[in-house]
Amino acid sequence: MEQHLLNRTYMFNNLKFRTMKQSMKICLPVLFFTVSLFVAPAKTQAQQVSVSLQLFYDQLSPYGEWVDDPDYGYVWVPSVSQDFSPYSSDGHWVLTEDGWTWVSDYPWGWAPFHYGRWNFNPRHGWLWIPDTQWGPAWVSWRRSSGYYGWAPLGPGISISLAFGGSYNIPAAHWVFVREGYINRPDVRRYYAPRTQNVTIIKNTTIIKNTYIDKSRNVTYIAGPDRNEVQKVTGKPVKTIVIQESNKPSQRVDNDKMVIYRPVIKNNDNNGKRPAPAKVVAMKDFEKAPPKQNAKPPIVNKKPDPKPAPKPQVKPVPKPQPKPEVKPAPKPVVKPTVKPKPQPKPEPTPKPDAPPKK
Repeated sequence: MEQHLLNRTYMFNNLKFRTMKQSMKICLPVLFFTVSLFVAPAKTQAQQVSVSLQLFYDQLSPYGEWVDDPDYGYVWVPSVSQDFSPYSSDGHWVLTEDGWTWVSDYPWGWAPFHYGRWNFNPRHGWLWIPDTQWGPAWVSWRRSSGYYGWAPLGPGISISLAFGGSYNIPAAHWVFVREGYINRPDVRRYYAPRTQNVTIIKNTTIIKNTYIDKSRNVTYIAGPDRNEVQKVTGKPVKTIVIQESNKPSQRVDNDKMVIYRPVIKNNDNNGKRPAPAKVVAMKDFEKAPPKQNAKPPIVNKKPDPKPAPKPQVKPVPKPQPKPEVKPAPKPVVKPTVKPKPQPKPEPTPKPDAPPKK
């Protein structure tokens, strides 16, 4: 009887143990998954967001014109000032985990300075060509004694080609700054005059530092070495973290850079090719280019009052030149010739008196 009870107890305990073991197998993965949702970095979650090129066409339309280029397809012409230059106007550099990253002050800067490439058109200025690959800044870097310099990479230029000697960026496209000011928020105040670019470039070498982003399977040009920048600036340079944003924007917030950088696909989920809502044909763009260098239009702007008539100004007669007054000739003074002294006449002798008688 006792043996029977022992066998039943053993079987019950064994069944209980196996049940607990199976429950643990089920609960542990569920628990691990639940915890991972809270501790996983936001960067990994944001990278799962995938959109098409339509994002660029829609978001950038209020800030410029889309043009159908026969060589590059849809290109974007920003509404900016005449002296606009990519990676130069209204922005500055910060060092992130991906390398030196351009922080733009433009509301649309999250896209054209981190995706695609810029191309200079002699007639219409800088045009942006969209692409799907994100980067901290698609530029080439140079270094000389006393200067750092950078310039936009052209369409289709890979890193290996940029590091080679056959690819030459026009001198006017380079921006040089004194080495000690490279990481200043107001770096544009310290740019060297572009008239000096040819001379500076002759004394520079290409910076070939790179960073491999394994999450995106891409290599970036990282720019100047951090230790070298600390040495020339005399200050520590902190590497800030990139945090993913859930809407098109970018900003530097304390020790992190918050930026929207989704994975871009060429087509949408239905396989449809994206396109801008409004496109200007290149032939029309060439004949009458839009005012790309004007400021965006102001809504509900009151008409300007009629200008007041200009007062008639009587022409002021030009002053007549004064006649040249010649100095009076000096009188010729003839030398005074003194007459030679005449010899005194000898006195006439008086006749002798007659003798007295």
